Amino acid sequence: MSVLTPRSAQAGALIDRAGVAWSPHPRPFIAEITIDHTQLSRAVPHVNNLEYVRWLDGVAELHATAVGCTRSVLLAQDRCFFVARHEVDYLAECWEHDHLLVATWVRSMKKTSSWRETVVVRPKDDTVVCRAKTLWAFVDLQTRRPARIPAAIASAFDALEGETA
Repeated sequence: MSVLTPRSAQAGALIDRAGVAWSPHPRPFIAEITIDHTQLSRAVPHVNNLEYVRWLDGVAELHATAVGCTRSVLLAQDRCFFVARHEVDYLAECWEHDHLLVATWVRSMKKTSSWRETVVVRPKDDTVVCRAKTLWAFVDLQTRRPARIPAAIASAFDALEGETA
């Protein structure tokens, strides 16, 4: 099975041939993946919808790791981010052997939650195949209740809209 691989940010990596940016964030986290047969639907030979959700989760974890907020760091504090909501817009089909860029950024950071946005792009034909928003809740693992996101964690993610009280 193909896996998401972090990509070093390159100038213009998320700009189409017409010069239009695919991300509003000046420094999105970017990963890449090439589709293989294990990611296809059994009924129709295009990427299964579940794979998109895996990409959303996977790129978020890669981004968190890149900014030092690994699962082990969070677990040592008895805290973790949980998905509260996914909003996924499937805009185009993906096929076996397609090479995709998966870019993500944190849109906003609040006291106990954050909105993350993701775009999946097929660069060979400038196609945005998916746009998604995910609401992440920061949770105290002992109480299973929302917890305040520490300032160091909030600032590490470089939220597009900055921190909100």
